[in-house]
Amino acid sequence: MSDKIYIFDTTLRDGAQTQGVDFSLDDKEKISLALDNLGVDYIEGGWPGANPTDTEFFNKKHTLKNSILTAFGMTKKSDHSAENDPMISSLINSKANSICLFGKSWDFHVDVALGISKEQNLKNISESAKHIINSGKEFMFDAEHFFDGYKSNKEYALNCIKSAYDQGARWIVLCDTNGGTLPHEVSKIVTDVIKHIPGKNLGIHAHNDTENAVANSLVAIQAGVRQVQGTINGLGERCGNANLMSLIPSLYLKHEFSNNYEINISEESIKHLTQCSRLLDEILNRKPNKHLPYVGAAAFSHKGGMHVSAVQKDPKTYEHIDPRDVGNTRNIVVSDQAGQSNILSRLETIGIDIKKNDPKIKQLLEEVKGREFIGYSYDGADASFELLARRIVGEIPRYLLIKAYDVSVKKSSSGEIVSSAKAELEVDGERIVCEGEGNGPVNALDNAIRNNIKKISKYSDYLKDLRLVDYKVRILNTGTEAVTRVSIESTDSQGKNWFTIGVSPNIIDASFKALIDSLDYKLFKDNAPASA
Repeated sequence: MSDKIYIFDTTLRDGAQTQGVDFSLDDKEKISLALDNLGVDYIEGGWPGANPTDTEFFNKKHTLKNSILTAFGMTKKSDHSAENDPMISSLINSKANSICLFGKSWDFHVDVALGISKEQNLKNISESAKHIINSGKEFMFDAEHFFDGYKSNKEYALNCIKSAYDQGARWIVLCDTNGGTLPHEVSKIVTDVIKHIPGKNLGIHAHNDTENAVANSLVAIQAGVRQVQGTINGLGERCGNANLMSLIPSLYLKHEFSNNYEINISEESIKHLTQCSRLLDEILNRKPNKHLPYVGAAAFSHKGGMHVSAVQKDPKTYEHIDPRDVGNTRNIVVSDQAGQSNILSRLETIGIDIKKNDPKIKQLLEEVKGREFIGYSYDGADASFELLARRIVGEIPRYLLIKAYDVSVKKSSSGEIVSSAKAELEVDGERIVCEGEGNGPVNALDNAIRNNIKKISKYSDYLKDLRLVDYKVRILNTGTEAVTRVSIESTDSQGKNWFTIGVSPNIIDASFKALIDSLDYKLFKDNAPASA
């Protein structure tokens, strides 16, 4: 019979310690719902009493289907009993069913940080554990800096965790708090700890300061621990925590683990893993790391022509799992390194049915390589490539014909910078003049067109939800003949992002080309009618 591994998510507490991260109450509820739907066993919601948001979060009743809501805090202070500790009382009075307290297990920290005797620290751990267990709550103890403590004073570090375990703690979590322990050390130390505390009561909490948090977590499981802690996308202080978006699929999909252990996540639930990863980035309003294992947009991207040919014959050649298993997709990159295999595979992906010997394949390949020679990069501009491909194949309607445009940037007497734009469009043979202002020339151009969409009644409903997400400029060479490449990321109410590109010696012209591609792609994907 397989041993169960319990998944403990600390995104809402550890993740909140990340520089620049400040979860609102609504953010916490969205993330906890996503984690519950995924099927993690524990959700550490924060520290009630430490700040108003966490306090309010734990005062609310949560109807979690799969996960146990856990409150976090620290062992009691030395100057009063556990029963009279206000922080512990706030944890017990919260609506959490489980409580996790951290305490010092490194003798150096007991001496320097706490300034108390080693015996008093053991008493604080023991009495805190006893009081919470007597309250009827599930109790777990996070042994802070355990691995450093073990290496410094093995006997004392073990006494710390036994002080909690002997009172009936459900979990003793071994924390690599500064992330400095390496996998071989974790394996050796956990193997020894299991001689004193059963593995079914042990957990691992790894930080990523040596880029080993996932590896340390996996070797700890192999050594015997049965709870693993981490965060979505490895979010956390300094270099982050163990990334559950890598740990969960490794435990579920890799035979060495799936044949020996089971987790409370179903085949259907794990397909939401990529969605869960990107939800966090959306909440944090930051661009996803496309190179994250399993869930990154580039995790299953293939660029070299020989690689693509091999993947088409057998995906296992360059893909260690089927990307669909975690809700991700394969991405065939088109670039100046592309061969016909890349082009054919990419055309198939976007729904263009064409024979291998069609001369338009060679024409498209030569066009891509020629454009990349002058500065285009279709590597990350999926929408612009699709438009180019469909224009060559002959499957793209004409929508907005831009006859002329004018952009100006002025500084007023008060020092305010004002960008304005004027664009002359033609739709169904009708000339339409659009004007607008914005925060910079590109935004002004965008506003000039989209703020006047009522004038373009044919396309007004299609363009009203279009939004520019990101705008990047790169100078490809220096000197008087510098070439500028502009990439634009766009989205709409359907939530799908697309990328377009423009290249020109003039930054405004490059921006304009990328912007028009974005508009054309939006109209095409929404099946807008062609302009007469």
